[in-house]
Amino acid sequence: MIKLLKLPFLGLICLSSLTAEKLNVLLLCIDDLRPELKSFGATYIHSPNIDRLAEEGRAFTRHYTNAPTCGASRYSLLTGRYGSASNQALFMRAKRMQQPTYQEPPSMPEWFRQHGYTTVSIGKVSHHPGGLGGKNWDDPAQVEMPSAWDQQLMPSGSWQNPVGAMHGLANGKVRKKSKEHDVYEAFDGDDDSYNDGLITTEAVAKLTQLAEAEQPFFLAVGLIRPHLPFGAPKKYLDLYADVELPPIAHPEKPSHRSTWHGSGEFMNYNRWQRDPRTDSEFADEVRRHYAACVSYADAQVGKLLEQLKSTGLADNTIIILWGDHGWHLGEHAIWGKHALFEESLHSPLIIHTPDMPQPGQQSAAIIETVDIFPTLCDLAGLDQADFVVGSSLLPQIHDPLAAGHTAVAYKGSAQTIRTDHYRLILHKDGYTELYDHRKTDAETKNLKTIQPEIVNQLRKQLTERLKRR
Repeated sequence: MIKLLKLPFLGLICLSSLTAEKLNVLLLCIDDLRPELKSFGATYIHSPNIDRLAEEGRAFTRHYTNAPTCGASRYSLLTGRYGSASNQALFMRAKRMQQPTYQEPPSMPEWFRQHGYTTVSIGKVSHHPGGLGGKNWDDPAQVEMPSAWDQQLMPSGSWQNPVGAMHGLANGKVRKKSKEHDVYEAFDGDDDSYNDGLITTEAVAKLTQLAEAEQPFFLAVGLIRPHLPFGAPKKYLDLYADVELPPIAHPEKPSHRSTWHGSGEFMNYNRWQRDPRTDSEFADEVRRHYAACVSYADAQVGKLLEQLKSTGLADNTIIILWGDHGWHLGEHAIWGKHALFEESLHSPLIIHTPDMPQPGQQSAAIIETVDIFPTLCDLAGLDQADFVVGSSLLPQIHDPLAAGHTAVAYKGSAQTIRTDHYRLILHKDGYTELYDHRKTDAETKNLKTIQPEIVNQLRKQLTERLKRR
């Protein structure tokens, strides 16, 4: 896969030019992963493989996704653009592409494919694992991302299809009725007893095949855990048997109007008639099972990184690890995502590239998911995609102290902008929330009437940013 790079990007030393080869891309997407990692400050979490990647790369500690739901956040990742707040955002894009007079900009994998890359998706990269629609998400006539992938793979094993795998528990147990499907589980078995083990095995084999090819590759691997239900092999839960969990920050339901919700996705599962909002012992059990799922996902990441190293590709591959959005573990009395609070939108991002400047130094710049597409173009030496709305993160990669920008996000009923100091949430009917992150009460006290000039300033910035949709 030896190909000469294009000219270095403007004003900076091109990292990929140091290798005299066109760099591969390994994109790791992890579902519902908040910054619950040791390298991001959650010291009780066992995440050695992701932490090692952070030590050798650049961890972005204030990365925000553009939507607090899987489909919409993956739209912004894979297109570099703001879009619909719907989980069906990519399918809606696919429908637009069928119109003969409509010109849809290429997606990120399609852009790499047009530039000579083999593109492969395994697992949950777009909203549906495997990237297909239909009743069981396995209909080849309904493609979520047309023209994007040379191959899109989803091993379902005993779960039979991607729908079964997405919400499955150990050894092929699928969700038929949510109320009869346990919200967490720890099965005493190996990693393949849950579907992420199969996804990882498939990806390890694909890495071996890609290493033998003559083309650079863009390989995206999507792990399902720690998405609900929180099922993982028991050995990962055992890591937390004697761990003292930190207290839940601001666990009270907001007293003012907000984007708070009743955690319906979580509450629909079998909870043995227990509620973590009123049962602290049960809340801790849920948190331990979430942590177990994080450690299970971390182990799969470790297998992929080890395979990358064993094939000799590690020194010629850009690695991106991205959490698709955050997840509340009791903050604001929410157990889930779907709000516009910090916990729903804050997720980990790690970028590792050969010859990484100042490896291990974290960046505290505020950035957003749409920045990943232009960053990868620069790192790989590709033509820059001028249709994206994000900004390249090369300044922060070269200098971890480089400033960032604002980050916007949206759901169906409201929009938000995050700056270094503030978060403004603007509801469709004009109601606003303003929070000052320099204060200890942060997103628990609405300051809209105290600082109206800040509200007006941020409202204008938010409106201008989202005009780029």
